[in-house]
Amino acid sequence: MTPGAAADAEWRPTADLAALRLRADLLARIRTYFSATGALEVETPALVRAAVTDVHLESLRVADDATQGATAGYLQTSPEYAMKRLLCAGAPDIYQVCKVFRAGERGGRHNPEFTMLEWYRHGLDHHALMRDVEALIRHVLESLWTFAASESITYCDAFQRRLGLDPLRAPIDALMSAIERAGTAVPDSMRAGAARDDVLDLAMGTVVAESFAHDRLTFLYDFPASQAALAQIRGEVASRFEAFWGPLELANGFHELGSAPEQGARFEADLTRRRASGQPVREVDRFFLDALAAGLPPCAGVALGFDRLVMVAARAERIDDVVTFPYERA
Repeated sequence: MTPGAAADAEWRPTADLAALRLRADLLARIRTYFSATGALEVETPALVRAAVTDVHLESLRVADDATQGATAGYLQTSPEYAMKRLLCAGAPDIYQVCKVFRAGERGGRHNPEFTMLEWYRHGLDHHALMRDVEALIRHVLESLWTFAASESITYCDAFQRRLGLDPLRAPIDALMSAIERAGTAVPDSMRAGAARDDVLDLAMGTVVAESFAHDRLTFLYDFPASQAALAQIRGEVASRFEAFWGPLELANGFHELGSAPEQGARFEADLTRRRASGQPVREVDRFFLDALAAGLPPCAGVALGFDRLVMVAARAERIDDVVTFPYERA
């Protein structure tokens, strides 16, 4: 290799021209689907005033050099709050394709900046929205993949099938033992007082999802109530689902919570956990809570990772293969 050749190559995109054409084609198909199903395309701000409180997400802070580095806002991790504000203001079914940002997320399937497709349907629950997600993905991939009928399985049944235990009731030690029997090492840091949801997330990411079929969509639904985020809760479970292609998570959807007091209480619980773990403590998004107080119509919503959908379409193993310039080349 000639001197400077390695550095010279870094200016080039990591996705080839075929992948870029595929992205454009899939975006056109997505817009055709939503046009045919009566959803309005919207745009909301990428720079927002409040970061998310979710302990599993970190927002990227934007400093304002004109005011000596004061916080100008945060890059959105999702357009969810703003889109729900539109629904509260009377918007019909809506969708958005946008860039979102999450600090510290980099790997074969992750990039700090990625493209999200998010949409909301009036009058649906999470079961009906799962069918909408499947219809969209079939429309987008129909000429690229021939895939089997999707499978829908509850969170509890998926754990029972793969690990032989009830994730809602099994002791944490039993969960860890089951994970290890399946061939995944439990980090030492997790053995001393690990939260149940952290252990469940490890099991899901390394064992349970790895068992999902590679030739179809798998819908996992009725998550533990402790993992509801912004979904309604029914007893021990949340009205939440995730869609997978094999072990690759594509989408996360909710039968949306419309109660401002309940959502506010969840935000405060997030902040308590952030303080306990030493994470940055965030201000709650008051615009969003005020909108919920004004009234969110009954609806369901879902966020889908567009880059990952392109990965499925292209049969790609890495997100770098389907984006122009990943973080290191941006």
